[in-house]
Amino acid sequence: MQDVPIAVSAFDQEALQKARIDGGPNLVLAVPNVNFSKSNFTGYNFQIRGIGSKLVSGSGDAGTGIHLNNVPQIANNLFETEFYDVERVEVLRGPQGTLYGRNATGGVVNLITAKPTDEFEAVVRGEVGNYSAYKLRGMVNLPIDDTFALRLAGTYLQRDGFGDNIVTGNDADDRKLYGIRATLSFQPTDEFRAFFMYDRFYEKDSRSRIGKQFCTKDNGPANIGGLGYSGIAPIGQIQRALFSHGCLPTSLYSADVLGTVNSQSTLGGLFGMLSGLQTGDAYAGKMQTPNVRDIESNFDPIYRAETDIYEFNVDWDLTENLRLNWLAGFTQSYIYTRQDYNRYIPSTNFNTTPNPVNAVPVPGAIYAGIYANLFPGGAVSDPQNGTYSRFTTSDISWASTEQWSQEIRLQSDYDGPFNFNVGANMLQFKGTGDYYVMFNTGTAWYQIQNLLTTGNPNCVGAAPCISIDPKKEPDRLGHNYYDNFAPYKLESSAVFGEIYWQMNDTFKWTLGLRHTVDKKEVQNHAVTLGTPGFGVGPPPGNSKPFLNVEFKETTGRFGFDWHPDLGFTDETLVYAFYSRGYKAGGLNPACSAVVSCPPESFEPEFVNAVELGMKNTLLEGRMTLNGSIFHYDYKGYQVSKIVNRTSINENVDAKVLGAEFEGVWQPLDGLRLNTAIGWLDTEIKDATSIDIFDRTQGNANLIAVKSSEASACVVKLTDAQTALAISNSLNNPFALLSVCTPASTTGAGTVFNGATAVGTNAFGGLVSDGVTVDLDGNDLPNAPHWTISLGAQYTWQFGNDWSATLRGDYYKQTKTFARIYNSEADKLDSWQNVNLTLTVANPQSGWEIGAFVKNATDEESITDFYLTDDSSGRFRNAFFTEPRTYGVSLQKRF
Repeated sequence: MQDVPIAVSAFDQEALQKARIDGGPNLVLAVPNVNFSKSNFTGYNFQIRGIGSKLVSGSGDAGTGIHLNNVPQIANNLFETEFYDVERVEVLRGPQGTLYGRNATGGVVNLITAKPTDEFEAVVRGEVGNYSAYKLRGMVNLPIDDTFALRLAGTYLQRDGFGDNIVTGNDADDRKLYGIRATLSFQPTDEFRAFFMYDRFYEKDSRSRIGKQFCTKDNGPANIGGLGYSGIAPIGQIQRALFSHGCLPTSLYSADVLGTVNSQSTLGGLFGMLSGLQTGDAYAGKMQTPNVRDIESNFDPIYRAETDIYEFNVDWDLTENLRLNWLAGFTQSYIYTRQDYNRYIPSTNFNTTPNPVNAVPVPGAIYAGIYANLFPGGAVSDPQNGTYSRFTTSDISWASTEQWSQEIRLQSDYDGPFNFNVGANMLQFKGTGDYYVMFNTGTAWYQIQNLLTTGNPNCVGAAPCISIDPKKEPDRLGHNYYDNFAPYKLESSAVFGEIYWQMNDTFKWTLGLRHTVDKKEVQNHAVTLGTPGFGVGPPPGNSKPFLNVEFKETTGRFGFDWHPDLGFTDETLVYAFYSRGYKAGGLNPACSAVVSCPPESFEPEFVNAVELGMKNTLLEGRMTLNGSIFHYDYKGYQVSKIVNRTSINENVDAKVLGAEFEGVWQPLDGLRLNTAIGWLDTEIKDATSIDIFDRTQGNANLIAVKSSEASACVVKLTDAQTALAISNSLNNPFALLSVCTPASTTGAGTVFNGATAVGTNAFGGLVSDGVTVDLDGNDLPNAPHWTISLGAQYTWQFGNDWSATLRGDYYKQTKTFARIYNSEADKLDSWQNVNLTLTVANPQSGWEIGAFVKNATDEESITDFYLTDDSSGRFRNAFFTEPRTYGVSLQKRF
């Protein structure tokens, strides 16, 4: 890699094992300016130099390309699977779009698997560790004849959970997974080489898709600017709830942050109030267990993942100077997860008789009889959640995808000054899936409506029936749950090429260009929660049944690499490049309008990067010193926020300035020192956005109010007082639900106290989404200013070819922010990690014995969080590093 004029870190299988880089998440510990965290919907964010994926959209793309043997993998298992039998893992930093393809604005992670050889070899490795963990890995290489060879490899991991489900008593977040791989090589001549590879990943366990829920409970203001709520307690309680937003925007590290959401501020809580099922907050007075790895759930998390990858590669030397390469790949993936939405149990049960303050349009005595028949003893029978007399919610996130890709390249190797590398590729990707949120108060409310309109509370059919899906596993039949369903199709094609001019023996120029065409299509289905009928919804409003968007972009790079003779180094490479990266835009999910809706699509990202780097080999190969500095002009950074149960994706601009240093030094025989240091300075430019976690931005003249969909809007404090006074006079707390509904467009565009009105409500007050926040100068999310990795190992040589290697690795990243708003609630503390390994080996006999400790100081570090919307109560799902693990290993090589 010292001769490659790009910033790249590479690790072979031995280096991965010694540093305990077991999978994709661990790469953050060894590569400068890299950040990694899981995300909320079965995905993750692998971020390089501040560029990754902070958007939520089925048609969105990652900013870091994940490749297996140079084949791009859109749907992949980088955060789940383990590295085994790899030739090397490469992390290329900076835009790589010219040769590596689409959506590599941040960089590329390329896993190169080990290929068959012409000699028999085999290895078997076993590990045991704490949490009752055991891991098996193996490989066998079988030469079949002079032209064919077969290599088989596999890995298996099983361990107990890092936490407990306090309700069921079972483990939470355990692992049970395996991977297998078969590679067949065919080489009939020295000029022709072909490989066929099959790779399978499978997982079935109780992996927690999301981490601990963080919430400082928001009980709602004691009064509205001095105006009190109704003196009738049940009415006043509901009124106050409609000015609560579930959770307050406090620090992740505040003392009360492991509280519980005020259920009354959620959509499920709203249904509980409308139906009279719940009086007050379902989680009143409840705090969560302080162990961030424990959960409280009626059932254990369910996690299923399955991926099959087929690759075929032909490498053919057409002539002495021309090489043709054809690479084809097909991938099928499936993932299913189901878990408790809040992951803690209510402290109060449903009412055995209905709260007299409700919104059911029948006399109280009649409704009491209906209630007793539908919900005996306050128990709600919800087909998806079961029968419970308390507030119960769960969610399902699943997806099934298929991907075809083809690429052909022609590369020259002439003796003259000019050479080239040209090619074309195509990719087709299809994905389908659902995100369901199921809550028994919603089912109960629709059962009441159905009884009143059809006589059958659990009807399934056309309007006026609001269909209740009778199955535990929803299949889009019912309208008693939230379902985001938007099948997606991508067609991408490109032509690309680079030309190289060897100006002299030490200096080479490179010019690369790529033209990419991305076509995206999404089936457009409205969210059908609570709408009469059954099955998948039609397009919302007057929109089209299929949404389409197309992007055509030309990108490339230009620069040089130079091998000067400096005298004091063995070898030196200096390189400088301008490169332009591109990541496609996409389509926003269907909108459930409350105040306003986002545009149909969001724009692409572009990175204009300038980088200067240097790689040095010194002291007769005992030292390497590599460094680079770079500047990015970042246009259209894609970032999401969740509003009214859907994702709104915005584009903002930024600049990135950074530097990296990597070094390896062997000062004496047996001792090896390494370091990787990254410095990053990111800055958002000329952008504004509304922060749903703080819609008023502390302005005392404004107040946020809940809507009829349990979302929120911002109005003047005086207008809220007017609405509350009317609600008091009517003895109707639910009158406040119309505060957020524009009755007309009068006043639209008017700016009041920093908020822009979208219309006027029935009380005569202006309605807004919130105060616009100036983001200029803020840091990009998950972009720490410093990442520091230090490693040292020493090897003792003993007799009879035995040796012992002791290695330690230290990593630290400084504090950062989880969101673009950079508020106190967004801060993520700095964190560190220490790994230790001891390896005793005898290469001659093939035996190796090892011991390891990962996260030796048992740090409990938050790597990121996901903020829900107003209708869920604005809680934050946090993601953590793994706890301390340790164990021993035994390996035999044949």
